[in-house]
Amino acid sequence: MSLMLKLLTTSILLTSSLVATTLDNTALAFEKKRFSKNSRIKIKSVTIYLKKETTVKGWYGYVFNIKADVGKEKNIVAKDIIFTNGIVATPDLIDMKTGKSLKNYLNPKLSSKYYNKEHLIVGNENAKNRFVIFSDPLCPFCIDYIPEVIKYVKKNHNNIALYYYHFPLLRIHPAADTITKAMDAAKKMGIKDVVLKVYEAQFDKYFTERERSPQKILDGFNKVLKTKLTLQQINDRHIRQKILKDIKMAEDALVQGTPTIFVNGEIDRTRLKYESIK
Repeated sequence: MSLMLKLLTTSILLTSSLVATTLDNTALAFEKKRFSKNSRIKIKSVTIYLKKETTVKGWYGYVFNIKADVGKEKNIVAKDIIFTNGIVATPDLIDMKTGKSLKNYLNPKLSSKYYNKEHLIVGNENAKNRFVIFSDPLCPFCIDYIPEVIKYVKKNHNNIALYYYHFPLLRIHPAADTITKAMDAAKKMGIKDVVLKVYEAQFDKYFTERERSPQKILDGFNKVLKTKLTLQQINDRHIRQKILKDIKMAEDALVQGTPTIFVNGEIDRTRLKYESIK
């Protein structure tokens, strides 16, 4: 490579870096100013959690981590999204051909912390291919989908590892709170294939997803899984902390619904990529 070409390449790289830094600073300044206008919010810090170039030339999506005090609530940690080209900003961009929000493409690539052996439900932990699923045991689509994925991985258990995280959607499935706690308590007791058994359970014989009586829900769980769990057992502090940690892991991955599956670190919005991996 000639000296002139080397200098030109270096100059282009430096210019690109400066442009990226300027855009980052502009986006950060905008986000801080936007929230500081609300007298109820006392901003502690705003940092860039994720930045991705969109399919629209010159536009980037930013996910911010915001730490703040809101009213009487202290130490709130939340995420916010904006799209900007450095001149204007918007909370969302919609693809006019598909009608889909470009927010759907802002999920980060999963880090190694998601491949925690504690969350491995089937497969080989040393496998080249790794699936991570976030799911709600009372989500209708999940009830059909999760058993299919589990059985597929069992058939290909030498080459795939499947990790499961709780992400109960309590606003629409309040009964999922008791079920997820009971799942962890059953697993702690040494019950095998808890996840598969729960998703194939057909709990609607005993209660609906809107049920709010923990005892009624737990009675149904015990009948199906042939356990004798008590409310005291499932309300163990460590179980509650573990489920909250699962939810935090889902939020960090920008999971918004269930089931959500990541294949080798990348979100699969088709939910079908797993079928191509042997």
